[in-house]
Amino acid sequence: MRKLGFTLIELLVVTTIISLLSGIGLVSYTQFIKKSRDERRKADLNNIRSALEMYRSDNDTYPQSLDYLIGEPKYLETLPEDPKGFTYQYKALPDGCDGSAILCTDYILYAYLETGGKCVTSQTCGSVTCNYCIGPYGEKTTD
Repeated sequence: MRKLGFTLIELLVVTTIISLLSGIGLVSYTQFIKKSRDERRKADLNNIRSALEMYRSDNDTYPQSLDYLIGEPKYLETLPEDPKGFTYQYKALPDGCDGSAILCTDYILYAYLETGGKCVTSQTCGSVTCNYCIGPYGEKTTD
């Protein structure tokens, strides 16, 4: 006569397999979420970059601050916010361009990517060091 049920070994094997698959799924999901937030950050910076280019087209200089983009005329409705609360940073170049004697001819937009990046200069994005930056001609990396 055959017994119905499972042996302890069979239960342990099934439990181990389920645990491994759950662990792999959780790691994959976490990486997917990080990459998703990073893509949003990149899209936000590209939207700001487009607004900066429209501002320069109208004023022949880049603004000293991103606040100029939401004034009149409006280049952006609101400044985008980082998905995890880090701060985007903007730096008009050359240093000290004030809109009167020296025109702002370049800029760098900074963000912190959770999956990493290589920025040419160091800047603080809130509580972390920014590792991604773009300018008028695209990404600015150390490579």
